[in-house]
Amino acid sequence: MEEHDPEEEKTEEEQPVKGGIRGLRDRWRLFSQRVPRLAKAIIAILIVISVGGAGLTAFTTYNITQNDPNFCNKCHIMNESFAALQKSVHNDINCHECHHLSIEELNSLLVSAIILRTDKVPVRYGKIIVPWKYCMGCHWEENEKYPEAVKINSSRLHSKHYFMEKIECSKCHGYKVHEFHPEEKYCLECHKGKVVHGKGMGGLACLNCHTDRTADLRPGPNKCLFCHGEDYVREMLLLDETLDVTNFTPSEEVIKRATKINRPSGAPMQFFCYECHKPHEKVRPDYGTCISCHPRIVEVGKHKLHVQTAGIECLECHKQHSWKVDKKTAKTLCADCHDYRDPGTFLGSGGPGQSG
Repeated sequence: MEEHDPEEEKTEEEQPVKGGIRGLRDRWRLFSQRVPRLAKAIIAILIVISVGGAGLTAFTTYNITQNDPNFCNKCHIMNESFAALQKSVHNDINCHECHHLSIEELNSLLVSAIILRTDKVPVRYGKIIVPWKYCMGCHWEENEKYPEAVKINSSRLHSKHYFMEKIECSKCHGYKVHEFHPEEKYCLECHKGKVVHGKGMGGLACLNCHTDRTADLRPGPNKCLFCHGEDYVREMLLLDETLDVTNFTPSEEVIKRATKINRPSGAPMQFFCYECHKPHEKVRPDYGTCISCHPRIVEVGKHKLHVQTAGIECLECHKQHSWKVDKKTAKTLCADCHDYRDPGTFLGSGGPGQSG
């Protein structure tokens, strides 16, 4: 008589479950056989709700922490920074569009806020808080989200400082928390000693003179005439909307007070104003300034008599910005000291064109 193995007589449900993938399949088959359909449906619904709820919670948490500026203000140490942002030109920008923190930096902020109980945001001037590439996302190429952002593509001021000198944007535009416009004389932080001298010019902003229109950023004649010229010059410059006229424009009071200059198109000297006027040294040129360009002028005609003997300064005869002494002006100008003489005879052996 054959012996029967008790294990073989067990039903399929009573058979031991093996390991591995086959074991998992067997367990699922046994579970399906033993659990009623209603219970299966309830379990499936609970699984879907759990997974969906977890996903929704994760998405909501991510969206709040990464896209809601108010989240950054949940921490009390951010109150001052957040208030400054709300008053700035970037008040409609999400914090995370500029600030991209690493995991290490995020954990550091968490420890600082919860464990160390920091009272305020630490001073971070000098550190690159926002790298240039995020600034250029709006201020270089067209950005559909912020089309009104100022573009610096054609700005020589930025070309000089950013491309040539490799100065990060935040060095000038982030020296104070969320105050993106540098102060009127912030340039002096790097350009030491460039204080403006001269009556009425001491309080001017750097961009009142330095311009985006010249390669070396020095003021061209028209830039000086913004204050010292007629209204049409100022209107012409304002139409260009370059950074040097859209920022720190001189007040109407300053413009009105500035001495108005008549600079004839036919005047012999058509170079830049700073060749004679040195705003950072001495604004008003003196006799020595003229001699530096006209060293032999005292040897021409009667200049020696007038300059060295009589001690008359150049500007007493040669009026600023017109310079020439013609017959019409000589009748009143020369007659102040002696009888009128034809200025053509003044040249003497120096020959035509040597009167300066």
